[in-house]
Amino acid sequence: MVKKLALAAGIVAAMMVLSFLIFAVAILAGTYQIDEEKLMMNNSSVIVDTDGNVITNLYMENREVIPIEQVPELVQQAFVAMEDSRFYEHQGIDFKAIGRALYRDILAGAKVEGGSTLTQQLAKNLFLSNEKAWLRKTNEVLIAMNLERRYSKSEILEKYLNQVYFGHGAYGIEAAAHLYFNKPASELTIYEGASLVAVVNAPSAFSPIDEPERNKERRDLVLKVMAQQGYLSTEEAEEAQSQPLETDRQEQTVDESLYTYIDMVMDEASERFNISHEELLTGGYRIVVPMNLELQKKTYEALQNDRFFPEENKDAQSAMMFMDSETGGILAVQGGRDYVRRGLNRVNVRRAPASTFKPLAVFAPALESGIYQPYSLLRDELLQYDDGYTPKNVNGEYSGEMTMYEALTTSSNAPAVWLLNEIGIQESVSTLKKFGFHLPDRQLSLALGGLREGVTPYEMVRAYRAFAHEGQIIEPHVIRDIYDSNDKRIGGAKPVETQVISAQTAWSMTRMLENVMAAGTGASGPATTSAVAGKTGTQGYEAVAGANSDVWFVGYTPKVVGAVWMGYDQTNESQYFAGGSGYPTRLFKEMVNSFPASLQATAFEQPEGTADLASPLAMEKIEGFTAQYTIGGKGLISVQLEWDAVEDERIAFNVYEVDGDSKKQVASKLTEPHFTIGKMNPFSLPKYQVVTYDLETDTEGAASEALEPSFSFSF
Repeated sequence: MVKKLALAAGIVAAMMVLSFLIFAVAILAGTYQIDEEKLMMNNSSVIVDTDGNVITNLYMENREVIPIEQVPELVQQAFVAMEDSRFYEHQGIDFKAIGRALYRDILAGAKVEGGSTLTQQLAKNLFLSNEKAWLRKTNEVLIAMNLERRYSKSEILEKYLNQVYFGHGAYGIEAAAHLYFNKPASELTIYEGASLVAVVNAPSAFSPIDEPERNKERRDLVLKVMAQQGYLSTEEAEEAQSQPLETDRQEQTVDESLYTYIDMVMDEASERFNISHEELLTGGYRIVVPMNLELQKKTYEALQNDRFFPEENKDAQSAMMFMDSETGGILAVQGGRDYVRRGLNRVNVRRAPASTFKPLAVFAPALESGIYQPYSLLRDELLQYDDGYTPKNVNGEYSGEMTMYEALTTSSNAPAVWLLNEIGIQESVSTLKKFGFHLPDRQLSLALGGLREGVTPYEMVRAYRAFAHEGQIIEPHVIRDIYDSNDKRIGGAKPVETQVISAQTAWSMTRMLENVMAAGTGASGPATTSAVAGKTGTQGYEAVAGANSDVWFVGYTPKVVGAVWMGYDQTNESQYFAGGSGYPTRLFKEMVNSFPASLQATAFEQPEGTADLASPLAMEKIEGFTAQYTIGGKGLISVQLEWDAVEDERIAFNVYEVDGDSKKQVASKLTEPHFTIGKMNPFSLPKYQVVTYDLETDTEGAASEALEPSFSFSF
C-alpha cells in the first residue's frame, strides 16, 4: 500500500512538473531565438570534370541536401509512421507521448523512453548536445515549437530527412541511399526506404551492411506499422516484407591518386575565391576541374612503380605535373610518391633546375637580343671568368666552337656560360622575370641552373608554356568554374596570356628542343606517340663522386606542358640520387604515351608569321683549298684561289688576307668555289684563308688553313 501511495505521489509530482513545463513553454516559446546558421546543414561539395562526371566529394559530413520532392511519398510516410505518428497533428510537441514516456520513466526510476517528435529530434540534432537533462529537454521543446511556427510540416520533414544520421558516415537520406543502395533517394522503393527508417533508431545496431538480419526484422516492423496506420494495405505491406534485403554498398572513400589535386583545389578556392577550407567542406559547392582522371590515376601508378627509379633509389621522391597548354588547366599532378592529405606538395618545393634552366636563362634571351641565331657559333672552351668561375663540360671535351643548336642538343655547359657572359646577366634576369621568376641570383652559374633558392616544378611548367604557345605564359589552375549550393557560378579561371618572348623565339626554341629529344640528352627511353620537345637537367652533389641531388625533365607536346622531378627532400652523403636525368625523361615519355587520343598530336604547329628553322648546316672544314700566283688576269701578277664546292645553297664563302696577326677580308658571300685577286704587290706576299658563311644566320663557320700562294704561270 505504501508503495502505491508513493507511486501515486510521484505521478502527481510529475504531472505538476509537466504542467510547469507547459506553462514555461507557453511563456517562452514565442520569444526563443533560433540560430539561423545552424539551420544551414553541412552539405558535401562535389568535384566534377568538364563533362560533369563526378570525381569525388568533399565533406566534413557526407551529406547532399535535397528537396522533399525528391523523396518518394511512401518513404516520407514510413519515417512519419515509425518516428512520429502524430507529426501532422501536433505543434512541435506531442503531450500524449511526453506523458506516456514520463510515466514509464517514473515507474522505472530512470529515463527509459523518449517522447520526442520529429521536430524535437531535428531541434536536438541541430541545436543541442546529446546530454539527457531536463533543461536541455526544455530548450528542445522551445526550439521545436519555434520551428513549427516558422516552417511548414513539409519543410520540417525535409530538414529532418537531410539532417538525420544513417551510419557509416552518411548524413541525410540522399547520402544514405547512395551508400546502401547505390541510387538517389528519388529511386528508393518502399522496402528500401523502410530499411533506412530502421537504421536511424540505432545506426550501428541496425546497419543493413553489418546487421542485415536485424535490419530486415526492423524493416518489416516499419512496414507493418505503415499498414496499421493506413499508409499501406496489408497486401502491399506483406509484398514489401517478402522482398530480400539487397544492398549495394558505395561507401565514400577518397582515391589516394587524387590527394594532391584535391588539396590544390582547396588551396586555390581559398586563395583565389576567398572560400575557406571549412566552407568548401560544408557549403555544397560544385567545383568543375580540368583534371583528366585517367591521366591523374596513371601518374599516381607510375610513381608507385619502382622500375622508373634506379635500383639504389627505390625510396627516392618525385613530383610531376601536366598542364593543358591551351587553357592552363592542370590535367594531372602528384606532389610525391607517398603524398598524404595536406602534406608536402613537392610540385611547389624549390629545387635546383640544372640544365632545364638553360633555355630560359640563356638561349631564349640570346635569341630575343637579335644578335644570336640558332646556328650562331659559341665558344666551347675551358675558360675562367673574372670571378674565378670555370664551368666544365660533363664529358670533359671542348671543340673550340659549336652552334647554339648543338650546344643545346648536347647540353654543353661551357658555351652556355660563355653566351650568358656575352649577353649579360641583367639581360637574362630581365627575361626570367617575364617568365615569372624573381631570383636573387646574379652570377654566371645562373646559366646552368645553379640557384640559391631554386625553382618549383609548377613554375617550370608555367615558363615552358611560352615555348609551346607562341611565346605566351599563362597561370596554371585547378578550378575552371565553381558554383554555390544554389548552382550560381561564383567564380572561375580567367586565363590571361602574357607575351614574354616573341613567337619567333618560341618557335626556334621548339625546333631546337625537338632535336634534344631526337639526337640529344632527351633521346633515351621509348619513342613517343606524340611530338615532344624538352630539356633534361642533372644537378650534381659534389660531396659524393657521381652523385646527384636533383634530376629533371621539363618538356611539352603540341597540347600538354609537363615537368618531372626526382630526388630526395634532403640530400646528404648517405642519401643521394644515383641516376641521371634519363630516369625522369623516360617517365615523362611513358606518360605522354598514355595520353588519351584527345591530347595526342604528331607535330607542332608553326605559328603564323614565323620563319621555320632550317636543318643545321654542315659547316665543315673547307677541303681542296689551293692558292697560286699567276701571270696575267687583271694585273701583272694575280692570285687564284680554288676549293671544293659545297652542295648546300645556304653556304657562301668569305676570303681573308692574313699577314702575321692581322686579318683583312678581301671577298664576302661568294657562292662559287673560286676567287681571283689581281694587281698583286710583288713585295708583299700574304697568306689567304677561306671561311664558310651561313647566309641565313649571317654567321661564319669553319675556316680553311691559311695558305701562302705557290707560283704557277699561264700565258
